[in-house]
Amino acid sequence: MYDLTILGGGPAGLTATVYALRKRLDVLLITRDLGGKTNYRLQVPFVEHHLVITGEEVVSRFANEVEYLDFSRTFDKAERVERREGGYRVHTQSGKTYDSRALIVCTGALGRLLNVPGEKEFMMRGLCYSAISYAPLFVDREVVVIGDRGLALRSTAELARIAKRVTLLAPTHGDLGSAFGKRIAAEKVVEILEGYAVDQVIGDGYARALAISRDGERRELRADAFFVELGLSPQSEMVAGLVERDPLQRIHVDCQNATSAPGVFAAGDVTDVFAEQVLIAVGEGAKAALAAQEYLLTF
Repeated sequence: MYDLTILGGGPAGLTATVYALRKRLDVLLITRDLGGKTNYRLQVPFVEHHLVITGEEVVSRFANEVEYLDFSRTFDKAERVERREGGYRVHTQSGKTYDSRALIVCTGALGRLLNVPGEKEFMMRGLCYSAISYAPLFVDREVVVIGDRGLALRSTAELARIAKRVTLLAPTHGDLGSAFGKRIAAEKVVEILEGYAVDQVIGDGYARALAISRDGERRELRADAFFVELGLSPQSEMVAGLVERDPLQRIHVDCQNATSAPGVFAAGDVTDVFAEQVLIAVGEGAKAALAAQEYLLTF
């Protein structure tokens, strides 16, 4: 039985693993890859990557350390977690099981996709899924935000402070009638196109336009970048019966990253901690590992 099992090898999971190793815990990281969403970064033709400050360098160093210490990780997907005497048992996609006294869930959250032609070809090449991460790149640029709920409204508000023009493509009325939605609509640089569906992403090496339609009317919407903000899907199903989750299925954690189940901690985008940022996930992963160590000392 391991001291600690960590699920997910993104920024939070990698950081937690490195901290656990340095505390000399018998730890196992179960992940499909090392780096998570940091393996994919937005590329646009007018920005050089070296000019962008991100947390990728930190994550890369942690990934290299875990890659080298191969006894501490296995490439697999956790599908189900159950209680067992003295701790928890993780069932993986390959059919294997792993037992540990404590657990840290760092499985992240996935952005909801458009599922239209051209999306895969231009994903992270002008087509982005996190305005909060990349908005500063679009000073005096024209951008499109796709969505009609809180995430899309917040993204539109952030981009409206720096972009030359922001088009909010709202599939439904969604939250447009809220106080926040009305405030967004009053912004001079914001145009709201309500009721339109995205039919295709069009481009060359980068996304350049969207083919959109409403009630038989078809048109092409061009911009410097497109932000898909349809919401996030936390990858928390494997612990659905163990821990408390909020209405959005995010795992609820306290200030020490503890969940409602003893010995189970969580960090990163799978939790209800604000906000979806690499550096925040790194810090949360460190906290979770330290909290897990303290739990194990008194276990």
